[in-house]
Amino acid sequence: MDLGNAFDAAVARQPTALALVDGEIRRDFASWQADIRHVAGGLSAMGLKRGDRLVCIMANRYEMATLYWACQMLAAVFTPFNWRATADDVAFVLGDADPALIAFDDAAGDAVQTALADSHISNNILICVGEGLPGASFNELLAFDPVKGPADAVDSEICLMLYTSGTTGRPKGVPRSHRAERTATASVIAHLRYQFGDSALGVMPLFHTMGIRILLCSTMINGALVNMRGFNATAALQLIEAEKVNSLFLVPTMFHDMLGQESFAATDVSSVRNVAYAGMSMTSELERRCLDLLHPEIMANYYGSSEIFTFTVCDHLDKKPGAAGWPGINQMIRVVRADTDGKAAPDEILVPNEIGEVIATMQSPEAFSGYWNRPDADAKAIRDGWYFTGDLGYFDEDGELFLSGRIDDMIISGGENIHPEEVEDTLSGSDLVSAAAVVGLPDERWGQKVVAFIEAASEKATAEALDAFCTNSTLARFKRPRAYVFVEALPKSASGKLLRRHLRDGDYTVSPNFENTL
Repeated sequence: MDLGNAFDAAVARQPTALALVDGEIRRDFASWQADIRHVAGGLSAMGLKRGDRLVCIMANRYEMATLYWACQMLAAVFTPFNWRATADDVAFVLGDADPALIAFDDAAGDAVQTALADSHISNNILICVGEGLPGASFNELLAFDPVKGPADAVDSEICLMLYTSGTTGRPKGVPRSHRAERTATASVIAHLRYQFGDSALGVMPLFHTMGIRILLCSTMINGALVNMRGFNATAALQLIEAEKVNSLFLVPTMFHDMLGQESFAATDVSSVRNVAYAGMSMTSELERRCLDLLHPEIMANYYGSSEIFTFTVCDHLDKKPGAAGWPGINQMIRVVRADTDGKAAPDEILVPNEIGEVIATMQSPEAFSGYWNRPDADAKAIRDGWYFTGDLGYFDEDGELFLSGRIDDMIISGGENIHPEEVEDTLSGSDLVSAAAVVGLPDERWGQKVVAFIEAASEKATAEALDAFCTNSTLARFKRPRAYVFVEALPKSASGKLLRRHLRDGDYTVSPNFENTL
């Protein structure tokens, strides 16, 4: 069953169930299906064919989700990209993906139009949402004759191409097949034990693997996707209460911000029964607060990637704080010798409690088959049937995985390996700290020194107080930060991931209310 038929199956099962909420827009499955078929007819009339790519650069919205499903009806390839990206990156993706159509909204309008100005792309292949933008209006697509039904794609055909965030260079295209996407969605439903009718907060960007997964899960279980066009902690709490949202699958920073709102205590979040996080590590302190304040029936750490969605899952964080857990039902995981030269082999397996690189089998039905136009990236990441994640971690005595950060983020100070997330986890336990990020900066004596960037939770926060806190903790003395920088806000990506490279590059705003020691 391809994804187009999977949507129709959901419609047949519960046509009047609420499918999508986006501000004043509300669609049940039957009415949304009608919109999707009309839009698919419009896309077909504009020339979108089986296997063609539609690049979509928008904030989360009804139009973007509708375009996603319309592509599935045509066996075309939905290709979303970050609406906050620079014009340079947009131009690169348009050149790399070679799209048949380009859809964008006013949130991305400036970057897209700047990118198009230096290209030979005609306005005839543009679809816009917003006033004063070139191309055909999305609403015009709704007036076309509808397609009769899905194009019946086969399992191996590509339905989606995600672009990675490009933390170490240009974004890389990750083509995903119908089989991989459908299996990954079923995997999430099984691991997180979603129930039919569960509604979800749709705030993770639809250009991100988590955002697409939430969209698909909601459809497969006939639940409502409660959309947010951009994350705002106060607005998120209001939506959760008003729409009685059942599941939250977010990045840790979003949980951190919501729990920290003054309005949280007065907000009814009792409808939330299922909480999961992915995309980055969550501190033990934040895990505890989620358990204590949200009281979920299920709380899980879901570790995966765009390339292979599921790696491991831990749904017993009350017993094992910080654990990434056991391999998922479609996966096998190893921890092998870590290196940065791409020469480590899958059989260089480490013993429990020894930190190395996490690798995952490409035999998983959730796996991609290789990057788009990037044989060099394939050679580095895929070796002898295993995908090298670039993540550091170790197995404990029970065979459960714990993550220790990225290979690129590891700090070597005075010949010792220091993992930023361990130091961040310690700092997060201080009442003086709202959020912390740790990086290694050049130092003549140590090679690299540990520097902590702090969002303060109190005006009493000082470098001396935090150093005393670390000294009295279980953190080894050589891992203590050698300098503290108090910042207005830690840099994050559009999906909420911490961007340590910005801190290393000096791209941050110092808070004027605190004394720094860098």
